[in-house]
Amino acid sequence: MSENNSKVKISCIVNGDPAVVEAYPMSRLLDVLREELRLTGTKEGCGEGECGACAVLLDGELVNSCLVPVLQAEGAKMTTIEGVASGEELHAVQQAFVAAGGAQCGICTPGMVLAAVSLLEHNPQPNEADIRHALAGNLCRCTGYMKIFESVLLACREGREGA
Repeated sequence: MSENNSKVKISCIVNGDPAVVEAYPMSRLLDVLREELRLTGTKEGCGEGECGACAVLLDGELVNSCLVPVLQAEGAKMTTIEGVASGEELHAVQQAFVAAGGAQCGICTPGMVLAAVSLLEHNPQPNEADIRHALAGNLCRCTGYMKIFESVLLACREGREGA
C-alpha cells in the first residue's frame, strides 16, 4: 500500500477536549467528526461547501467541514455545535434560536448557530446588514430566514442587556 493510502494520526482539540483519530489524510473533516468522533450535530447538506450545514469553527474561523481535509485539523482547536453550550447552559445564540423560532428542521441550524457565534465573537454589536452578510453562506429551506435573523438580533440584545 502506498503512503497516500495509509491512515495517519490526527491530534487536535475538539470542543475543549483532546482528540486523536486515525484517518486518511484527505478524508473530509465532516466525515471524521460524524463517523469517528460521533459528533453528529454537524450536518451534511450539499457536500460542496454551498449550504453551510457542516460549518465548524477551526482555530476560530468558520469553515465548511465538507471541504476541509482532516489533515488540516492537525494541532487545531475546533468547535462543533456540540461545543457551543457550556454544559447544560445554552449559548445566548442557541437560546435566542429557541425563543425566536429560528430553528426548524435542524439541518441548517448547527451551521447557522456557529456562523452567528463566529459573527458575535468578531463583532459583538452587528447591524442587520452585518448579520445577513455573516449568514450568507448558510442556506435554509424552512424558515424564510426572517426568524433566523431575528434570533441573532435577539442574541445581540440579550448580550448587551446581560453585559
